[in-house]
Amino acid sequence: MKDIIEKYKAIVVQIGTPYSVGTGFYLKDEDLIITNEHVIRDNREVTLDGKHFDRCTSKVLFSDPLYDLAFLEPNEALRGQEVTVSLSNGEIKQGEVVVAVGHPFGYDYSATQGIISNTRHVEHNIGYIQHDAALNPGNSGGPLINEKGAVIGINNFIVKDGQSVGFSLPVEHLKNSIEEFRKVADVTSARCMTCSNIVHESNVDNGYCSHCGSKVILPSSLGDYEPSGISQTIESFITILGHDVKLCRMGPAHWIIKEGSARIKLYYNAKTGMIFGDAYLCYLPKQDISPIYHYLLKENNDLEGLCFSVPENSKDIVLSLFIYDRYLNEQTGRELFFNLFKMADHYDNVLIEEFGAVPKEDWVDE
Repeated sequence: MKDIIEKYKAIVVQIGTPYSVGTGFYLKDEDLIITNEHVIRDNREVTLDGKHFDRCTSKVLFSDPLYDLAFLEPNEALRGQEVTVSLSNGEIKQGEVVVAVGHPFGYDYSATQGIISNTRHVEHNIGYIQHDAALNPGNSGGPLINEKGAVIGINNFIVKDGQSVGFSLPVEHLKNSIEEFRKVADVTSARCMTCSNIVHESNVDNGYCSHCGSKVILPSSLGDYEPSGISQTIESFITILGHDVKLCRMGPAHWIIKEGSARIKLYYNAKTGMIFGDAYLCYLPKQDISPIYHYLLKENNDLEGLCFSVPENSKDIVLSLFIYDRYLNEQTGRELFFNLFKMADHYDNVLIEEFGAVPKEDWVDE
């Protein structure tokens, strides 16, 4: 199973929008990225991040709110992958071992194993696969795979406060949706929730289904996201610092920016009024840690507006800033964000070159 999980790393992607984060996976034979509709909802394009390519945008080709499916346009890096995964043709059995892969909570790729407890759990007249492979926010849209490495379902939702009770859409619905989508190839389309027909630009009637008259939203009809308030202010600083803000959006009031060799996460908590900036630099060295701790403590004494930390039970070295929204203005924003971005890349190099810290891409668990 380890080899199968490793194989999927090449074609499983992280999806980000201004409203949510989720997971998708690339089907080479179909030349489509598969995910959930609720992951891409209200967006005509999304952000993709994968193992073998830098973050980029992707067009939404098809949205299906009935079965919670969506198809995205792949980039050339995914098209160049030799990895091919198959859609299962076999019968799904109770007690069968399955693995759910994805990006929970927007973190890096992970895989959880479980067993199927119910092959047909019905919700809203749709039968789902019930299993106990742990699903978390961010796993939505990822594949559920069997021991042979074939996709048997698409991960959809969990029971709130349930003990690892997850549900995945059986792959038959995906196959049928792909077949229907192909009939209107090269045209952005959506499924009507009322009559289940596929609607596209040439047969939509002023935003209404030509078959039954119900309201239908085509991905291509959606406008660009317009931030407001503090989010708009933060995005203006991100742009001033030379980054494409569309590629940085990763959920509500959450941005991830690559600055040199460091990765920076920005959050805004409207309830508390706090703005957080965390630059994840590198990992602690595996041996002789005392010198690097002494250095971090010394720098904390000298830094203004920034501080180092190593989260509990973690190997990450993090450089952070904190500011209340009421103190954020053009001057404070420029100073704090510019300083965080500049010092993150600087300290990442110092910690690696002078203190033996481990670059994130070089870490291997022993």
